[in-house]
Amino acid sequence: MKKETQFKGQLKNYMFWPLMLTALIVLLNVPLYYIDKKAGICVSVFAACYFVIVLTVYLLNRSAIRSEVISFATQYGTVQKKLLDEFKIPYALLDYNSKILWMNKAFSAITEREKRYHKSITTIFPSITREILEKEDQLSNVQVEWKDKLYRICVDKLYFDEGEPESSLIELDTKDQYLMALYLFDETELHHYISENKELQLVSALIYIDNYEEALDSIEEVKRSLLVALIDRKVSKYFSERDSIIKKLEKDKYFVVFRHRYLDEMVKDKFSILEDVKTIKVGNEMAVTLSIGVGISTASYGQKYEYSRMAIDLALGRGGDQVVIKEGEKITYFGGKTTQVEKMTRVKARVKAHALREIFESREQIFIMGHSISDMDAFGAAVGIYCAAQVMGKKAYIILNEVTSSLRPMKECFSEEKGYPEDMFIQNEEAMELVNYRSVVVVVDTNRPNYTECPEILNRTKNIVVFDHHRQSSEVIENAVLSYIESYASSTCEMVAEVLQYFDENIHLKPNEADSIYAGILIDTNNFMTKTGVRTFEAAAYLRRCGAEVTRVRKLLRDDMAAYKARAEAVRHAQVYKGAFAISICPADSSVESPTIAGAQAANELLNIVGIKASFVLTEYNGKIYISSRSIDEINVQIIMERMGGGGHLNVAGAQLTDCTVEEAKRRIQKTLDQMLEEGDIEV
Repeated sequence: MKKETQFKGQLKNYMFWPLMLTALIVLLNVPLYYIDKKAGICVSVFAACYFVIVLTVYLLNRSAIRSEVISFATQYGTVQKKLLDEFKIPYALLDYNSKILWMNKAFSAITEREKRYHKSITTIFPSITREILEKEDQLSNVQVEWKDKLYRICVDKLYFDEGEPESSLIELDTKDQYLMALYLFDETELHHYISENKELQLVSALIYIDNYEEALDSIEEVKRSLLVALIDRKVSKYFSERDSIIKKLEKDKYFVVFRHRYLDEMVKDKFSILEDVKTIKVGNEMAVTLSIGVGISTASYGQKYEYSRMAIDLALGRGGDQVVIKEGEKITYFGGKTTQVEKMTRVKARVKAHALREIFESREQIFIMGHSISDMDAFGAAVGIYCAAQVMGKKAYIILNEVTSSLRPMKECFSEEKGYPEDMFIQNEEAMELVNYRSVVVVVDTNRPNYTECPEILNRTKNIVVFDHHRQSSEVIENAVLSYIESYASSTCEMVAEVLQYFDENIHLKPNEADSIYAGILIDTNNFMTKTGVRTFEAAAYLRRCGAEVTRVRKLLRDDMAAYKARAEAVRHAQVYKGAFAISICPADSSVESPTIAGAQAANELLNIVGIKASFVLTEYNGKIYISSRSIDEINVQIIMERMGGGGHLNVAGAQLTDCTVEEAKRRIQKTLDQMLEEGDIEV
């Protein structure tokens, strides 16, 4: 006999409550017999009648109630299914293998698939893979394009209760029993308005003529007004075609406002105004160059202008002839392919010298440091600043952690036997104990905090001075009270030599002090063959008058046999890439005390080979990969090294890598060269 459908749960309890009340009436009736027997009999008769009536009603209506409940459940399920099927939001149900089990009409209409389509969701949206769906319980930020529309996909995982397997109509072949509900949200119109709003936002830019005075001085006086008019015309035409507002602030400065949509056009043509303005020729021997700083911000117009001002400062600090775009913390560079013009005036050096003297006068002690693994330029510049502090009677220290083999002979010239204090050179630990808020920290030959000998000391005082000749990057020493960064200078030693001439008329360098500063210039100019200007020779002449001896310096700079062999090995095993780039690995065995110096020297040697336009030498040392890059004039190695997280000059640059092997770094250089050749940033 077929078993009838039974009620259960809350519905069963609800149906049996009237019968259960009979037992309650009987229990209440018992005390009545002791109080009044007749009343007890009456209640008993009432309870019996109540029980018979309730039981009769229940038995007669049970089938009808069951039918009504089943009918309601069926209608409710049908309504649910109909609503889900006709749901306006596209919806699909997937199994744990991302296979489609069911889809509603909206999903079927958008994907142009029939409802009996039961293949993987990846066949419709290739970017939605099984790996992505398995990552999290919920996905809400995945976007896909379909039929010229943009959809945001949301996925919710629906888990089954393992304790009640009978409640599931589907048995899955996995311990993690779940289905996936996938929704499609059309955000095409939303993104259109977001994009349109961004395109209509205003962008501010500052434009400076880098060599205004020098360019005018190079032509006849009657043609100067014509040159200025042509520059104005080029700048106005370029930005007027892009619906911009142009305001000339000074004779060599412009302020421009334009819509964001035109910035993309300028980026695509890589700001052709930089090259276009160089074509202006009215008898001027020197090409005119521009620096442009662009500020992008969603906060306020004031913030946009502040970003553009910071960007133009960065462009000028990097040598000019380039565009810097600052958007929050993100900074993008364009141009910067030419060498900055050397300034013939020393007014800036004199002003910086007087400012440095004022800072020293009001401070108790001075800490001087260069970059880690200090070279001759950093050492010589530090010695020059030390001499300036000694003239004023201030206590000074040079922070030097590691003395390389090339630096040791020069350092030995500053021993106690030769009249220098024992604590002239100290290490990080001693410096951190001695420094206080009244101390001055002078950083030489670098403007990156992480490259210094002791980055922690920069946070111990607000009195920071920076002397450097490298182009600035986005990572700079902040809040310096005095910053003297000139990328046209051959070396930091050249800059310090000029400052010393104006610092104090009573300053007199000793021969060994002049030797160290002269050696820094000699090394960074590769024996006065690269990046050398008139002021370089003037600084060398000043040092010669102070007692610097060329022969003595040459003896101090000689290499040992192991370093010479390492350099020769790097040159011998160099590979020529693309017919113009020499790439080599400098051996860093235990016999070579300063392999990074040998690598830099090998990079210089490779430029003596016919056809080599740029050289790259990699050295593995202390868990890092050091890259030394050099060029003569055709290739800007600075922008190549910036792509790899480094920087430097147009002809001398470098980078440090920590997340790869030497071979991987070599392949990364080759890949970077391929990309830049393809994009036209460099040409062979």
